[in-house]
Amino acid sequence: MMLSRRLAHGAHKAVRVQTRALSIHEYQSSELLRQYGIGTPRGQAASTAQQAYDAAAGLGHELVVKAQALTGGRGKGHFNTGLQSGVHMISSAEEARELAEQMLGNRLITKQSGAKGKPVSAVYVVERVKARHEAYLSILMDRQTKKPLIICSSQGGMNIEEVAHSNPDAIKKFYVDVKKGLDAETAAAVARSLGFSQEAEADAADAVQKLYKIFREKDATQIEINPLSEVEGQHTKVMCMDAKFGFDDNASFRQQEVYSWRDLTQEDPDEVVAKNSDLNFVKLQGNIGCLVNGAGLAMATMDVIKLYGGDPANFLDCGGGATPETIETAFKLILSNTKVKAIFVNIFGGIVRCDYVAQGLVAATKNLDVKVPIVARLQGTNLEEGRRIIKESGLKIYGFDELDPAAEKVVGLAASS
Repeated sequence: MMLSRRLAHGAHKAVRVQTRALSIHEYQSSELLRQYGIGTPRGQAASTAQQAYDAAAGLGHELVVKAQALTGGRGKGHFNTGLQSGVHMISSAEEARELAEQMLGNRLITKQSGAKGKPVSAVYVVERVKARHEAYLSILMDRQTKKPLIICSSQGGMNIEEVAHSNPDAIKKFYVDVKKGLDAETAAAVARSLGFSQEAEADAADAVQKLYKIFREKDATQIEINPLSEVEGQHTKVMCMDAKFGFDDNASFRQQEVYSWRDLTQEDPDEVVAKNSDLNFVKLQGNIGCLVNGAGLAMATMDVIKLYGGDPANFLDCGGGATPETIETAFKLILSNTKVKAIFVNIFGGIVRCDYVAQGLVAATKNLDVKVPIVARLQGTNLEEGRRIIKESGLKIYGFDELDPAAEKVVGLAASS
């Protein structure tokens, strides 16, 4: 969950859940900003060392080379090769070439990336711009009020979470009426809260309105600008120095340009397979694989596993369109985790039929030669047929009607395996 979404919730407890949203690289975000006439430093992406050299030669001498990886904290990260930081200031094209050679094809490891890090297939060579003042701004949809929310602070260019902790009064919030949109008065109020000079406030208000236009027209789930800077010696007084965008997967059919920028190398391969099969899948740290239909039931299933002393290995929601084929794909995803000691299948058959699930369960167990014990709790449409299919399969699948005894059983089986 991004920081600004946590800030939006204020004192409410934030729970991390999977959000189906596309993230794009910084250089792609900059291109989108330019399309909307929003100030951003000149820059050029490079996928080879020679391209980085050529980009730097064309941009000038005071430059920054940034590794392109979908993770926060790039400047404080390090590469698997030992190179420190994914962000370097340079003053020559040759430095750009040398850094690109060290970054491209390697993995950047940050506090957010996990131990494996993220692969770097491009670098962004960008001009260095002198900032007079740095602020923070983000736009997201607040689920509690069902309104777009602008969060901003006059203290940008730093870890905004630390600002929220040490000086919560520095965080300002502005709600936007969906029907009316972002009016000039609210945009001006946002601009005044950023700590810029009076000379820059008009440009800041204009940038805020254009950012909201991106949010609305591109089906963004979140826009985060850190820092949004008042700059010197540029055609505009305000520039977005770094931007993070998220876009709603449900709107991908009408955002073809944005979704053409998707970088699959930045995503977990198993989660890519899951998404292509219309499965919602997130890896966790436990040893009990879970296959459930419905996000709410999946969360409840993980809770009851924890209640009986177990630990879920994944969140996996097969939704209402589960077929024998998707069930088998789900089993492959679960079993790709070698720590899994038991599998818990919990299906409430409303839209999805219990006999379809049973067919998939039996086929997957046979085709994949599943060795770990399976507990299946089925309820709903065609339940008796589903029970018959499992019973006549001859497979050792433990069947239950109720959730609690099923959860207790799978926890016990995982512990004894």
